[in-house]
Amino acid sequence: LVSMKFLRLLPRKPGTLEMLFQIPFCQKQFPYMCLATSTCLYGKKKKVNSYEQVDQEKYKNLVYSVTSYKTSAQTPETILEEDNFLYGPPDKHRSPVKAETKTPQNWVPLINPNKKITPLDSDSNLPLKIALQKTKMPSVTRILQQTISPQQAFYLERWKQKMILELGKDGFEEYTKNLFLQGELFHSALESVFLSEERTTKEQREDVAISGYLSSVQHVLKDISAVKALESAVQHETLQYLGLVDCVANYRGQLCVIDWKTSEKPKPSLKDTFDNPLQVAAYIGAINHDANYDFQVRCGLIVVAYKNGSPAHPHFMDPDLCSQYWEKWLLRLEEYVDRN
Repeated sequence: LVSMKFLRLLPRKPGTLEMLFQIPFCQKQFPYMCLATSTCLYGKKKKVNSYEQVDQEKYKNLVYSVTSYKTSAQTPETILEEDNFLYGPPDKHRSPVKAETKTPQNWVPLINPNKKITPLDSDSNLPLKIALQKTKMPSVTRILQQTISPQQAFYLERWKQKMILELGKDGFEEYTKNLFLQGELFHSALESVFLSEERTTKEQREDVAISGYLSSVQHVLKDISAVKALESAVQHETLQYLGLVDCVANYRGQLCVIDWKTSEKPKPSLKDTFDNPLQVAAYIGAINHDANYDFQVRCGLIVVAYKNGSPAHPHFMDPDLCSQYWEKWLLRLEEYVDRN
């Protein structure tokens, strides 16, 4: 019946087709569907070109500078220039302000200009061995200990606490006492080496505490000659400090202040010796300004000997390096004076 009615309506006016689909029958059978002969078109919103809003006149020079390159249009210089033009100078992150390089206020030269330097081969006499006198002057060791850097103090305290945890307080005290004793025995054995023709005595060779250290330095001893001082006190008459120098002798043809050190761990570079270079520089300056010594020293040598007998590490300090550490020593000395 619906089909017949539909066919009858087709030849009629165009509007009747639309009326057909609005009959109640269709609404009842298909309540959620709606048919139409035309579609609804939604026009898209025209996209705005952001470049049209740019001030072309303002940036025409920039555009020309970029497009005028025949090769690559961007280089680090042009990029920086463009950024400065567009955004202004960059707000650079400020690096931490470096501490100003300090210079000693009371400058005293390492080499004494008023002292005569004697030839290196004038070693007919026995090495000097001046006893250390008790005075109010601070020692080099004391000055360095009281002006130690916070970082070194931290690592030293951490090592101390670790050793106390392993050995106990009494065990740690015994350990440090043995270290000092071994150092004294080692220095005494070296003194015997330089004062006699025998390299070492039988007792010293058999002493287990230092036999490894003596074996460790044998290759260094071959390069040492013309000993001028052994375990001798030195005093800087101008700066008013004193110390006890281990040895002054020729090392490979250079007169040096020689400092003997013992260690259980390898120290293959000079920086591993911490403040020892400052100590050597302080001794050099003291000798050069001490009237008891008729010579001057320009070089230093730190010899690190090992208990297990492995070859010692000799760290040679040339005149330039000694001068650098001398300046650092003067700063530490001034710091000590200010604190006391």
